[in-house]
Amino acid sequence: MSIFQIENATAVLPNEVLHDACIVVEDGIIVKISQHRSDIARSTDVHGAICMPGIVDSHSDGLETEILPRPGARLPIDFSLRSFEARVRSAGITTLYHGIGFENDGPRSVELAHQFVDAIHDYSHGRDTLIENKVLYRLDARDAAGHEGLTTRMDAYRKHDPKPLVSFEDHTPGQGQYKDPSFLVNWVMRKHNVDFEEAQRQVAVIAAERELIRHNRDIAIPWLTQLAKEGAISLIAHDPASEEDIAEATTWNASIAEFPTTIEAARAAHAAGMRTVCGAPNVLRGGSHSGNVSAAELISLGLCDGLSSDYLPFSMLGAVGTLVSQNVCSLPHAVHLVTAGPAKTMNLQDRGTLEIGQRADITVCSLNGALPKVLSVISAATAGCVDALVNGL
Repeated sequence: MSIFQIENATAVLPNEVLHDACIVVEDGIIVKISQHRSDIARSTDVHGAICMPGIVDSHSDGLETEILPRPGARLPIDFSLRSFEARVRSAGITTLYHGIGFENDGPRSVELAHQFVDAIHDYSHGRDTLIENKVLYRLDARDAAGHEGLTTRMDAYRKHDPKPLVSFEDHTPGQGQYKDPSFLVNWVMRKHNVDFEEAQRQVAVIAAERELIRHNRDIAIPWLTQLAKEGAISLIAHDPASEEDIAEATTWNASIAEFPTTIEAARAAHAAGMRTVCGAPNVLRGGSHSGNVSAAELISLGLCDGLSSDYLPFSMLGAVGTLVSQNVCSLPHAVHLVTAGPAKTMNLQDRGTLEIGQRADITVCSLNGALPKVLSVISAATAGCVDALVNGL
């Protein structure tokens, strides 16, 4: 039996902050939370630091770029997974969904997607993981090879993902994230160092090429719709921009609206009973990098159920600090948006809150506005590492 205590903590509970708190963990489960110290030999004083649930990140694209930190400097996938996991854990994240794109476009390929997923599954079933690693399957709506590859994956790997999380995405200029194509034009200008006219030409070419393969979208939708109806997958509608987009997503049996780009879309999603996910970098930066609605505004309107890191893991805690320092919401609410909120969206009922009976996924940190500091992380997925983590507090 493994038992230890964290004392003198500022514990962020579901609806309140408990000062001078003691949290007792036994065999990876929270068994006591109080302001009275227990007589336990293994006890660590955190000197008033914030103790909050481990962060649940429903969408991170970082692993896909971890393998290529510089052009031509490709790293092995298994090394990249461990490298990225260590950085994610240092950001206070204890459950993470790696976004893996099933499409043949630029650095992404269906073959590489299969390699990523295999590596994640193999590693997650071992005993030396630092966090719980999961997969978010991202399907390009118009990529026939991506659809075929994901179909194969769904049929053959149910033992790893009984109910896979699938995001249906269409990044064609003129819709979704790039409803206003001018933002994509500006992105192309910056990325490729070209003038406005050349960027416009490149975006027009992209739009024309994707229009030629629009029929693949119509092939993929019935397949996804049936799987979602059967409860065989959890389906995400990515970047919905309007009431019409949400209405269409409900016909697919989508249950999650990820990164709604307008207040209209977020309101329609909530009215339809869908969970909404916004980007933590949007909160941290004070707005969308592509000109869409402010995540902080959606939070203030009660239209955001949780945040995800998207492309920046440490933005999850940064968003918590930003929301509190800017009086957008209380500390418990801000913490909820990166813990219990995402856990509920992902149907993970055993984590996301500091409560008796929950997994002992705990992040010990301090907040200084948008400049948080992670002091230690305890994950129930790393039972063999608890001693080292606790002693290092």
